[in-house]
Amino acid sequence: MCHSESMAALRRGVQSTLFRLGRVPDFHQTDNSTAATHDLPTGKRGFNEEYLALMGHLGLKPRTIGIGEKEQNGDIEASHRVLKSRLAQHLLLGGSKDFESEEKYEQWLWEKLDAANRLRQPKLADEVAVMRPLLVSRLPEHREESAVVTSWSTIRVRRNTYSVPSRLIGETVRVHVSEQRLAVYHGGLLQLEVDRLRGEGGHRINYRHVIWSLVQKPGAVARYRYREELFPSLAFRRAYDALTARLDSWKADLEYLRILHLAASTMERDVEQALEQLLEAVQCPDVESVKRLVAPETIIVPVVEMPAVDLSSYDALLAADLGAAHEA
Repeated sequence: MCHSESMAALRRGVQSTLFRLGRVPDFHQTDNSTAATHDLPTGKRGFNEEYLALMGHLGLKPRTIGIGEKEQNGDIEASHRVLKSRLAQHLLLGGSKDFESEEKYEQWLWEKLDAANRLRQPKLADEVAVMRPLLVSRLPEHREESAVVTSWSTIRVRRNTYSVPSRLIGETVRVHVSEQRLAVYHGGLLQLEVDRLRGEGGHRINYRHVIWSLVQKPGAVARYRYREELFPSLAFRRAYDALTARLDSWKADLEYLRILHLAASTMERDVEQALEQLLEAVQCPDVESVKRLVAPETIIVPVVEMPAVDLSSYDALLAADLGAAHEA
């Protein structure tokens, strides 16, 4: 699976194929996508350095089709159309195109590919017999970048914005950028892993990351660029609207941030249920009212009586050992 014609997708696809085979052919042929090639002053296309490095590591000779000559990959394109038609038929037979996750979809995909390739095993054996063994290690399928965490607890990666835990504010983090995921490291430890955004100008904000900064400057909420991300459910949005209807803007923002802070530090679902209860009763959903409803039950600690330890038996045992020693 890949989400774009990127170098990360190309690297993952080539390596997954070769490491399943355990063998290496002579050539790797590609079209003139920007992942593998770039424009030359002569008007032709040259191979990118990163693509050449991948080919060199795997021991493959790179080659490409002519510019605008996609028919030179006609057999591959035809096979691709047949594969997509086969998968579409399997989805129709299954009655649904919904999967629990991308991992489940990819597992299903490999099952269908393996089934389709069973009839090709004799021909594949002929090819494998003349291929070289794959003797190199697998290259990482991510790029590593650094980013500074802003005072708003966010980082900027590939022209998209992500929130990170507030304890990292002001720190420089290392970000592993793969085709599908971002992994944020600090001090050699994984701090966060999220799905990667596509395109530019997007954002993925978790209110639990930014609330610690916002609660110190409530006046900024009205102008906060990602304010809609501060409403984890409709109940929170309705509570904010109810607060702004009863209080002045600054006070309403402060009360709401305290409620959100409570949700981040306790259980969001408990706070949500408290808000729904207050709104249904047409009561002001201020933070003190919410706290009273979500206050934990008093835990009764049982009194455990510890019996006194009788050590006389140990004294008798020691006395018997000493007597035996004297007799010896």
